[in-house]
Amino acid sequence: MEQAFSITIPGTYRDEAVTEAAHAIRAALGRPARFATAFVSPDYLPFLSEFVETLRVDGHISEIIGCTASGRIEGEREMERGSGCVIMAFACDVGEPAIPDADGLFQAPIDGRPHGAVLLTNPFTFPADDWLREWNRAYPGAPCVGGLASGGDESRTAVFYNDRLVDAVCLPLCGKAGILPLVSQGCRPIGEPLTVTRAEHNIVYSLGGMPAYQALESAFEALSDSEKSFAKGNLFAGLAGTEYVEDFKPGDFLIRNIIGADPGSGAVAIGGIPRTGQTLQYQLRDRAIAQADLARVLADAELSGRRPFAGLLFSCLGRGAGFFGEPHYDASRFYRCIGGKPLAGFFCNGEIGPVAGRNAVHAYTAAAAIWVEIIP
Repeated sequence: MEQAFSITIPGTYRDEAVTEAAHAIRAALGRPARFATAFVSPDYLPFLSEFVETLRVDGHISEIIGCTASGRIEGEREMERGSGCVIMAFACDVGEPAIPDADGLFQAPIDGRPHGAVLLTNPFTFPADDWLREWNRAYPGAPCVGGLASGGDESRTAVFYNDRLVDAVCLPLCGKAGILPLVSQGCRPIGEPLTVTRAEHNIVYSLGGMPAYQALESAFEALSDSEKSFAKGNLFAGLAGTEYVEDFKPGDFLIRNIIGADPGSGAVAIGGIPRTGQTLQYQLRDRAIAQADLARVLADAELSGRRPFAGLLFSCLGRGAGFFGEPHYDASRFYRCIGGKPLAGFFCNGEIGPVAGRNAVHAYTAAAAIWVEIIP
């Protein structure tokens, strides 16, 4: 008996289409679904109450969590534009969905200690980075995978728990179903890994005793002519997830945007908060690097002999056909990785997953939660 089932509803909201999808979910699972994820285009929001009620009543789904999405993923397909919805229903043993608290972990206590979680957040209203730091302290080693809602401006971006709009929703995994995280960042280190020797907030002034701008310039000059030609807009800062590494490689860094650089002061502003003593190495992103990194991540996937029964995929808005030069690149490869089991997801404003054992928000990344049975 299947533990998960995914389905796409194309086009704008229609009552009859949602009812048909609900009946299909009910027939495919053969028993009530514990919960479902729903990734919808923003034009579904005015019909959220009707949408959720139909799925819960006609689909026999206990709880629904979801968000708006500029593009959606189902099976091997990536639907990067247009209206529609992707639903994934699960009939496996998990915990109760919970509402994260911006000033703590949850608005109400959860039952049991979670061994993982799926997290959806509104990028305009919820401090995901801060919350993940609390999660890492409270539940070290427990993977948290998810994404920041997309869809447009703040008025078109939302997260929901059943028919209630929320800033974020979390599914703590306390039952027999668990997730294995896969994170592909698509960048490779350039230049030398250097210690942050002076930084204030998100401004890096010096690395290894030299101005941060000088280190960036040196990393750029070491590139080949062809690499330099596309480096503009594709240079990033990588903050090491751990210092206990002798030879840093792709996957060891939290990738952060370079917001600005000042050759006069030597300062570089990044989209993150570095700490003095942390290792920073500049990064280069391009199609070939992203393709190689995804192949590495999928080849190294450690399923420990467990067979996946589903996958949730959270891919950056900056990926897709425009970046890879062909459609369905991420989806088709993750779909094959899980043996053709149900796969659903969306294109995000930020992706959530662990690097070096610590959960964080990423950019230009594909993060997947591979669903497996927990072995007692």
